[in-house]
Amino acid sequence: MRVKCDFDLCESNAVCVGMAPDVFDLDDNDYLVILDEDLPDSRAEEMRQVVASCPRSALYIE
Repeated sequence: MRVKCDFDLCESNAVCVGMAPDVFDLDDNDYLVILDEDLPDSRAEEMRQVVASCPRSALYIE
């Protein structure tokens, strides 16, 4: 499972960072960074919740 971001939609609201700080972070310019795109299937439900919580619908799962 891979979590991805459409950076054209992302506003770096950091909701995902708060929900999964080991996967998402903001850089020094407050842009979203995905620390680990490849995640085990055991985190699928958690990532679905994170994706659903994105205020700009910028996150998606492949």
